[in-house]
Amino acid sequence: MRTIVSLFTILVLMVGRSSAQDVVIYGGTPGGIAAAISAARLGHEVTLVEHHQHLGGMTTSGLGKSDIENRAMIGGIFKDFVAGVLGHYVKTYGAEHENTKLCQDGYYAEPHVAEKVFEAMIAKEPKINVMKGWLLKSAQVHENKLRGITIVNRKDGTEKQLEARVFMDATYEGDLYAAAGAKYRLGRESKQEFDEPHGGVVYFDYQAHEFLPGSTGEADDRLPAYTYRLCLTKDAANSARMTEPPAGYDRKDYLGYFDDLKAGRLAGPRVFKAGRGYNPKHFDTLVRALSVADIPNNKCDVNINPRPLAFPFCEENRGYIEGDEATRERIRQRHRSLVLGLLWFLQNDPEVPEAHRALANEMHLPNDEFTDNAHFPWQLYVREGRRLIGEYTLTEHDITGKGQEPKHHEDSIAVGEFPIDSFPARKRQPTDTIVLEGYLGMLDYITRPYEIPYRIMIPEKIDGLIVPVAASTTHVAFSSIRMEPTWMALGQAAGVAAHLAIQNKVEPRKVPVDELQTKLVSQGQVLRHSH
Repeated sequence: MRTIVSLFTILVLMVGRSSAQDVVIYGGTPGGIAAAISAARLGHEVTLVEHHQHLGGMTTSGLGKSDIENRAMIGGIFKDFVAGVLGHYVKTYGAEHENTKLCQDGYYAEPHVAEKVFEAMIAKEPKINVMKGWLLKSAQVHENKLRGITIVNRKDGTEKQLEARVFMDATYEGDLYAAAGAKYRLGRESKQEFDEPHGGVVYFDYQAHEFLPGSTGEADDRLPAYTYRLCLTKDAANSARMTEPPAGYDRKDYLGYFDDLKAGRLAGPRVFKAGRGYNPKHFDTLVRALSVADIPNNKCDVNINPRPLAFPFCEENRGYIEGDEATRERIRQRHRSLVLGLLWFLQNDPEVPEAHRALANEMHLPNDEFTDNAHFPWQLYVREGRRLIGEYTLTEHDITGKGQEPKHHEDSIAVGEFPIDSFPARKRQPTDTIVLEGYLGMLDYITRPYEIPYRIMIPEKIDGLIVPVAASTTHVAFSSIRMEPTWMALGQAAGVAAHLAIQNKVEPRKVPVDELQTKLVSQGQVLRHSH
């Protein structure tokens, strides 16, 4: 009998030894980790592939807070992580120690502690094989089904072929489904496309809750600004002080902050809310360019405040998502330079008032964090990349309820609860006096807990693939769903869905939703906003 060798088999032979798994997950983000643990706990062999040499995405790379406003809305594996963080601090310091109190019941953590907890959770699952430092090269699709991927080792360039019964894209960027040919959105929909009040080009006064002139609602290809999220220490003995400005430093990038200070845009908020990075001693100083929240061990979670008009990061991410690795690395280095440059400017520029410089010099990079990366986070804060076009598109109306209760979805597999919150998309324009274009700042007055349908993780046409992170939403909806606890809930659901797809020998889009929901509820997942 004549042997027929498929193109896929030839590819496998050309690339090297093929490795078949039940589940392959590309992206070691918290969503990817939760998906891996979820599938492994149900008995499946899982390979988790990560671009960096560290797992955990933003949660282990500077994001010291689990951003969640309504803790009752997210359970499951995320709660296991929170319990692990709390357990670490209680075991290390005791239940009544200040560090334990600062961990906020396990919702706040130092980056290296978050990484330690994730690694411990994975180590408990012998069916998970972790591959760090591998980059996606290509995806093999046959008859609209993802069959395999080729990955490249970033250190030595070796290639490896991975096959799986179910794949997951858990990247922030949506790289795997793009390689597989799934349709996606990139940029902002127009206000008209989904009848979203905050869609498209928008100027929105986040304090007065008013739309401003210039809000055309037009679609464009801009993305919310990226930054790095810093972990800084107030402990002089643990400080890795900067001794020179970063490569590419230009103080002109930050001079606009003087205008912000003069105009009162660096004042405190009208409404003070805990956990929002408000530090009263920074109000009305240039250090208000940062949003600073205390975390354990005399450290701070430091975000870049997007409210000042001098905020320098807008549009610096242009070309990142569709760029090759060299392009992305160049853009990462630019963002690194801008972040460290801002810190250097606040701490050292002679035009910065001495009292402000003294405040800024209370915080430095920590010696005991990111020890293999010059004490700087390795993960760029990709707040939004591609957004899948899936079987359902989550919109602003799913989240706000259009003045009524949010929608009920028959296939709800998680609950979202974080306020609509998008970083600005455009640098300061000549007529800007209140807010940068695209900034939607913590719209908690219209956001409420909402159900997330399983269908947003399923591509329109590509089978064999589930997408728990860069899922199918509009830009406005993504600005709420884009939180690590929510992505962990979606990852857990994706893991159970993969199990049911394998068990029932069906594609992920055909899994029995009632079984999926029953299993998730038994695991402590919250599915309905009324809970």
